[in-house]
Amino acid sequence: MTIAPHESRANVLEPAASNSGEPRDTLQAMGRGFLMRCPHCGKGRLFSGYLKSVDRCEACGEAFEHHRADDLPPYLTIFIVGHLVVALFMGMEQVTDLPLWAHLAIWVPVTIALSLVLLRPLKGATIGLQWAMRMHGFGGRGEESDS
Repeated sequence: MTIAPHESRANVLEPAASNSGEPRDTLQAMGRGFLMRCPHCGKGRLFSGYLKSVDRCEACGEAFEHHRADDLPPYLTIFIVGHLVVALFMGMEQVTDLPLWAHLAIWVPVTIALSLVLLRPLKGATIGLQWAMRMHGFGGRGEESDS
């Protein structure tokens, strides 16, 4: 990493390999994102709030303000949680004879908790995927060349 002297902000780090064409490890980047770390270096935090990503990695300076992780994380969350909850509900229905109110008391909180737990890591993995595939400005090109 190098410090860019032409930046208006003091001590802003620029990633050294951001514009190079070297391949990026997609699974590693998605794994780092899933762990809510920078997909480039794996050290800096990826989020400043629950779903608000940081503008830049505090460790390597990789920029994240241009990512587009909008619809995929909620879709994946619904897909994963829906399959888990339905399978567990059907399994419990086969094993026990619970009334409807008991199922609601169990599965509504489980659904909410799983959704809240998975949404942030899935957004991080989506940002990691976009970084690894050089999508939406992560390849050093402008947005107009992503289409």
